[in-house]
Amino acid sequence: MKCTDMEKQLEDLKQQLEKQCFINKELQRQNKDLEIRLQEKERLLQQLQSQDSEFPGHSGNEVQEFRKSRAAVIAPEPIAETLEISSTRVKKNATETSLIVKAIQKNDFLKRLDDEQTTMMVELLVLFKFKPGEEVIKEGSEGDSMYIVAAGELQVTQAGQDLRTLTTGDVFGELAILYNCKRTATVKAKSSVRLWCMERQTYRTIITNKSKKKREQILGFLKTARTLKDLNDVQLSKIIDSMEEVKYQDKAVIVREGTEGNAFYIILKGEVLVTKNVSGHQKQIRRMGKGEHFGEQALIREMLRTATCTADGPVTCFSIDKEVFEETIPIEQLELFDDSKVMQQDAEVPEKSSPSSTLRFKDLVPVMYQEGRYQGDPVTLGVGGFGRVQLMTTLNYGKYYAMKQVSKKQIVVKRQEEHMLFEKKILKAIQCDFIVRLHATFKDTRYIYMVMEFCGGGEVWTKLKEVGRFDEPIAVFCTACVVEAYVYLHKKNIMYRDLKPENLMLDMKGYAKLVDFGFAKELNRGDKTYSFVGTPEYMAPEIIKNQGHDFAVDFWSLGILIFELLAGSPPFSSSEPQKIYAKILDGVLKYPPYLGEAAKSIISKLCRPRPGQRLGNTKNGIKDIRNHRWFSSMNWHKLRVGQLEAPTVRLVRKGPAYINFDRFAQDQTKAEEEFSGWDKDF
Repeated sequence: MKCTDMEKQLEDLKQQLEKQCFINKELQRQNKDLEIRLQEKERLLQQLQSQDSEFPGHSGNEVQEFRKSRAAVIAPEPIAETLEISSTRVKKNATETSLIVKAIQKNDFLKRLDDEQTTMMVELLVLFKFKPGEEVIKEGSEGDSMYIVAAGELQVTQAGQDLRTLTTGDVFGELAILYNCKRTATVKAKSSVRLWCMERQTYRTIITNKSKKKREQILGFLKTARTLKDLNDVQLSKIIDSMEEVKYQDKAVIVREGTEGNAFYIILKGEVLVTKNVSGHQKQIRRMGKGEHFGEQALIREMLRTATCTADGPVTCFSIDKEVFEETIPIEQLELFDDSKVMQQDAEVPEKSSPSSTLRFKDLVPVMYQEGRYQGDPVTLGVGGFGRVQLMTTLNYGKYYAMKQVSKKQIVVKRQEEHMLFEKKILKAIQCDFIVRLHATFKDTRYIYMVMEFCGGGEVWTKLKEVGRFDEPIAVFCTACVVEAYVYLHKKNIMYRDLKPENLMLDMKGYAKLVDFGFAKELNRGDKTYSFVGTPEYMAPEIIKNQGHDFAVDFWSLGILIFELLAGSPPFSSSEPQKIYAKILDGVLKYPPYLGEAAKSIISKLCRPRPGQRLGNTKNGIKDIRNHRWFSSMNWHKLRVGQLEAPTVRLVRKGPAYINFDRFAQDQTKAEEEFSGWDKDF
């Protein structure tokens, strides 16, 4: 009896197991199904996001976008120092002005211009008329103007497909006022159309000259403050970079008598009444206007306010608080001068000359792919806007080189001659283990060639895409290498301006090196430069606002790099450049939950909107970055002398010289010849 019971139980168990197996199989099948559908969705999303458009459809909800493709770069354009503006001012009536202002306020990017910039936009827009069927913008052409529809209707098409209709008050082509970009759609007049138009050269020259004038004016105001009279222009410039613009409504109290003083103010616009409490009544002492300042004692002494300052009508001030001031200016006044002595000593150290400078062009031979679909073709390590980088070797030494080959014609078309010559000059002079070496340069009628040190570990960008995001020790190590490169460059008064994972290469030991100095620039301390340059996701707010920038932009991009290395995508990203700029100007950093406290702290300190408040750009300089707790495990001395075991080394694969690089097909086309002679010193 017991035996048959046992058999029955066994039979039941067997049936249950079979049933469970069947359910498991069914669940696996459904999972597989879901996975395929998810992949398909991901692919469609990517396709949608990769369609960069100046004419986005109106989708309300933003998807979390990851940077899957290499960043586009924007080369600096020369800017006219003086431009005859008066002739281009066009009178507008109240209705026209109102329409333009509304259009600006509705636009994601333009609404972030300040009041003065908006007023200038309104004044300088010029009216154009188009007949039905006329083309305003052609897809694929270079853009140099933005438009606001004053009246009429236009049709936007992309690759022959209708995208949308533009009507009165719509803005289009606005990216073109920032930089030279390809038009991504065609815009045709459907009816008779009137358009307000603004050219890039006009816009940038005005904004730039205005920023310069405002800066000079504030510098003049600061020089009249007794407390600051012993500071030099470099230090005063740092103060300007740390100041915030603040607005007050009529009757707002800016400073109250008897409270603790913690800020210094300069009046930019409006008037301020100064009153004192006398026997319980407010007695007016004086009235202050543009250029006058108050509260300077608060910067150096613990003092209570001795009077009340109230806005009489709307007031705009420039202000700096005590804490920021102390970070910016060393009270002992000497550090900056010592710094310049150090720089001079550095400059006098004779550079080691590169041993392979006897390299001859005819000694270089291309390395070929040994297997795969490109077997027998020359190895291409990378492809850029102006040319490509090839892997070369020499018959005698058997040493590897990366040779950058750039079309001379393209350089002239894009007006980049000066930048190329400067890149060569910088790289020739640099002897730093964290920056790729330039061994020799050559030219022929079509190309210039730069023969560089070969970094066999590949691009940090490629590695990041392979693993999704880096573990903290790898991110710390890569960033530390960049910090060392910055120390070297900034001492030589060189800004880098193009930091991103694509411009970091690993050598076979896993050490990271900066490459591509096309956007680097020499700048004296205290000076500013006004070009619109860089990679959108990595651009500092002051570049987008045309306020003039300096070395502080390198610290901003360092914060963005740390974020991208740890999260796999930069903090401000979108498939539409104008959305990226809008996000940068909003400055809201959203951290993924897995980011540690120290990482969040260093990123937020490097990505402060005011350049003078950024970590690395206050009075202790780069020392503050090295001393931040995120780098607590870093032995800086061992890093400099190359004695650290690099955690990145596990990302470097062993095999043929090109194993760590993406593969590229051979380019059979030849660049046009170019004979203007700009490259005579190459």
